[in-house]
Amino acid sequence: MSSTQNLAADQRYAGRLRLLHWLIAGLVLATWPLGLMIGFVKDDVKLDFYLIHESLGFLVLWLMLLRIGTRLTSQAPLVDAPPLEKAAATAVHGLLYVFLIVMPVSGFLATNAHGFPLQWFGLFTVWSPIGKSPDIAFALSAFHEWSAWILLGLFALHFAAVIFHHVVRRDRTLYRIL
Repeated sequence: MSSTQNLAADQRYAGRLRLLHWLIAGLVLATWPLGLMIGFVKDDVKLDFYLIHESLGFLVLWLMLLRIGTRLTSQAPLVDAPPLEKAAATAVHGLLYVFLIVMPVSGFLATNAHGFPLQWFGLFTVWSPIGKSPDIAFALSAFHEWSAWILLGLFALHFAAVIFHHVVRRDRTLYRIL
């Protein structure tokens, strides 16, 4: 019997939350490096990188909104941990949720402010609430970039906690999301 089968239903996140967690994680792990690489690719493929990066980021936004709605309507698994550990986990998870919304929103707005409407995977143009706004374009781009680094730091903390629980403590925390 696998370790996930040994957990009671109230000790695991709902299946739809587990699916959204891993789907969003995979998308972010693809989108983040794509954004970083844009500055290093040849000009003739730069727009393709932007298209994929922005389209994946916009998908992350909508999946995060779905995840938040699902999380608000799903029972969270019971956690048996010291109060400080619970507070740290709650803070990191909360900040991950915030920055997984802030990142795509700021990127979307920055793209629009620079005068480039989002062409979602080349299928259709996404309506822009601000349009071309050169006065705020660079501020939005800087905010998006800083958010990316903050998100990377939060991911590192989250991953370190996973390693701590799974390798050092050897508890079943990881299996709640598998």
